[in-house]
Formats: sequence, structure tokens, C-alpha cells
Amino acid sequence: MTESARLNVPATTVPDIGVVRTRRSGPPAPAFRPGHLALTWLCLGGLTSATLIMIAASLVRQDWMYPKVPMPATGPPVELPVGMSATLVVASLWVAAMLALAGVSAGLLAVRRGARLPLRPILVGAGVAVVILAVLPPAGSTDALDYASYGRILLLGHNPYLVPPYYLRVHEPAFGVSVPYRWLHQVSLYGPLATLEQFAAAKLGGTSVARIVFWLKLWNAISFGVVAVAADRVLRNRPAARMRAHLLWTANPLLLWDLIAAGHLDVVAAAAGLLGLLVLGRHDDRLPDVPRLLAAGVLIGIAAAVKIDYALFGIALAWVLRRSFGSLVLAGAGAIAVLGPSYAFGGEPALKALFNRQDKLTEDVFWRLAHWTAYKAHLGLIAGLLVVALAILLLWRMPPGDRLRPAIQPALLLSLAWLIVWPYQLPWYDAMIICVLVLYPASWLDWVVLVRLAAGTVANIPGVPSVAPGLTIKAVDKFLVHTMTPYVLLAAGLAVVAMAVTGQWGVDPAGWWKTSVRQR
Repeated sequence: MTESARLNVPATTVPDIGVVRTRRSGPPAPAFRPGHLALTWLCLGGLTSATLIMIAASLVRQDWMYPKVPMPATGPPVELPVGMSATLVVASLWVAAMLALAGVSAGLLAVRRGARLPLRPILVGAGVAVVILAVLPPAGSTDALDYASYGRILLLGHNPYLVPPYYLRVHEPAFGVSVPYRWLHQVSLYGPLATLEQFAAAKLGGTSVARIVFWLKLWNAISFGVVAVAADRVLRNRPAARMRAHLLWTANPLLLWDLIAAGHLDVVAAAAGLLGLLVLGRHDDRLPDVPRLLAAGVLIGIAAAVKIDYALFGIALAWVLRRSFGSLVLAGAGAIAVLGPSYAFGGEPALKALFNRQDKLTEDVFWRLAHWTAYKAHLGLIAGLLVVALAILLLWRMPPGDRLRPAIQPALLLSLAWLIVWPYQLPWYDAMIICVLVLYPASWLDWVVLVRLAAGTVANIPGVPSVAPGLTIKAVDKFLVHTMTPYVLLAAGLAVVAMAVTGQWGVDPAGWWKTSVRQR
């Protein structure tokens, strides 16, 4: 039996921390090392403590975030009616983000060194955390309240691409009091399917902002679970890769905070986009059949119609199918079948929304270090050229990944190039990177992406733009947003460029992804 064949034989294991005992023939079990146990407990402690702090902060959301969100008399969402210092909550969340970074990093290092972490308790804990955060008020961002506003506007018969949430402040003050002040005059910037999702939540939630957000968070939680299950099934015969995937996605408190607690819709697009890449099946000597090609196009079209950034997954799909014109046409037809009607529904205002952020910068991007605001009119063009240049470099120098799923590598490199360079980015956007990174070989890229995510998450706490309680917290917040995070994001981008130029990716030598199609 060849080594590659042996790698595909699932081993029955006796649960243990740090050591593997197999009952079937296969690759030899990794030797136990004293450091395994320490890394394992550091991982479990970091993940658990960070998640508990985030749950506690969500339970007392009304004490440290605004605007206020009146809770319904019965049913979800729910909150804990106790007083809590806003300063204490914000400082605790910063600590939680660092604990999350330490926990996930320790877990990744343990897996790379051959340790076996207790998968079932980690997955059960992550599942419980997702459920709890889904039924709590939105914390860490006000975006979910904007989504609720756009859904309500459409339910009232108005176009959210033309009518801003200020309309609700005037005509429905009981609802409008929960509209974030900064977005009062901002029309929707999201895709038409995101708007339809918001409309459905508004239909179910009625006049309760909290109830509308609950439905949005519920669908986010389901989408988060879809990505976790998809990665688990793809990697089910590769224990180390499977554990790594759940550390980066399922049990990662940083993602739980940014996607589930805050309720960002990016996770819905990530789920649809990843399924679109996976539905093609395993690529051997045959091209995918017609139903798979159409389904791939439809799913990626759904992702792009939720958030247009995920059109990059469509480019990745096109790159994989470029040698077969017929396959390319079928996949494109599937995507157009979704994008065409959805943007026809949204109309010209929905198309204009695609370009509303091309010259905008977020507060913590590295572009501000060089005072690029003086070139704001040309920033979109400059950044776009750099995105293309970095994408070409990564396409040329990045390891190919699993040859049976070749769409993963171009989707990952395009996501990296886009989010490393583009001047408008937020930490929850990194779901686009991580949902495909989990199916890519373990490498130093894991830590670069994780540090990026942690820095962006810290900079976006408390989640209300330019507002932090207390003079000390305000000073720390200013340092984190305007000094620390831009340098961290710049360093992460330069690290990716350096790895590409040198070809030193620190790829895990286990090498299941190197196995050729014929060997399998």
C-alpha cells in the first residue's frame, strides 16, 4: 500500500490529549512531546475565556453600546438587566481578543507539532457559543441595526437604495431611535439579495428592531455552521487538517465576535461562495458535469448578490474552467441567472451602490500612514492596480494546494490580494479569506491572517465609531485604531509579499495536498 493510499484510511482513535493511538495500519502516530500538553491547555483556556467574555459583553450590551435596542417582552433576543461599567466591558473585550489570538495560535502550533486536540469538546463548545450569541442583542458593531433599517424601509414600500434610514427617524420614531446616528443619511450599500434577506427579517420581526436583528443573526449562525460542516466533511479523513480548520473557523472567538455576535452578513456570502467552489466536486481527469457547473455558478452568483466582493470567487472559478469554453459558459449562465434578476429588482440605484466605497478609507488601514487622503480621488485606481499586481505575484508563487480542488487556491489568493491592499476593509471581511484558507495547506499564512483578524477586531472594539468610554480608554482606542493596527496590517501585507517573492511559505511538510490525482 502506498503512503498516499494509507493517508486515506481513517484511523480509529482513543481520545487523549497530545497523543494518538491507532488501531489500524496507517501513518505512525506522532510522538508525544511535553510541550503538547501545555499548548493544548493554552489553546483550550484561550478559546474558552475569550468566548465567555464575549458572551458576557453581549448579555449586557445596553450598558456599553448605543443606540439602545428595546427588547421584546417575550422570546429572543434576550439580555441581562444588570449594570456594568462600559470601561470594564471594553477593556475586557480587548483582553478577550488577545486571549483568542493566543488560544487559536497555540492550537495551530500544537496541531502542526503533531498533537491531537480534543475535537469533540471544542466543537460542542463552539456550537453552544454560536447558539447563545445568536439569541443575544447585536454587540461589537451597529451594522445589524442598519440592516434592520433597510429591511424595514423596503417593507414600507420604499427603495433602501434611495431612501436613507433617516426616513424612519421621522415617520417611525419608535423604530428610528435604534438607527445608528452615523448611518442616518446613508442608503444601502449591500447587494440586492442582502436587501431581500433584510426584507424577510423585517417581515418576520415586525416593528421590533431587536426581533428583526434576531432573524438576521439566526441566518448568519446557520451560514456559519454550513461553512464549518463543509470544511469538516472535506477534511474528514485528515485529522490534523480537520482540527486546524475548526480552529481557524468554527471555534475561533474572533470570528464568533465579528460574524455572530455583531451579526455581519459577510458570513452568508462566505457560505454560498464556498459551497459554489466545492460543488464542482473532486477534479480528476474529467470535467464537472452540467448540474455541478450550473450549481457552482448559481451559488457564487448568490454570494456576489449578497456582497459584490465575492465576485472574486467567480473569477477563481473562471480561472479553473478557462480551458473548457463550454464549462465556462455553463458556470457563467448559472451566475447570471442570479445576478441578472436580482440587480434588475434593485434597479440602477443598486448598481450605483457597487461603487459607493471605491474612494473611501477605513480608520485603521495602512494607507493613512502615508497620508494618501491627499490622493483620495485616485485612490481607487491606485489600489486596484496594486491588487492586480499582488494577485499576479501570488498566482505565480503561491503553492497550488489540493490538486483535486484547484478552485480553492485562486479564490484564496484573490481574497488575500483584495483585502491586503484595498483601502476600505473591516475585520469581518476576512471571513472571505478564512473560509477558503481552511481548505488550503497549513503554512505561515495561517498566522499572518490570524494576526490581521485580531488587530482589526481590537481596533473595532467597542464597535461604535469614534466612541469609547472614559479618557483612558479613549486614549488607548485612538492608539489602537490610528497607530497599532495600521502598522500591523502593513506588516501582514509585507509578510505575504515577502513569502511570495522568496517562495518561503513555511508549508506543513505532512503534504496531503501534494498527492497527485493519479496517485489518489
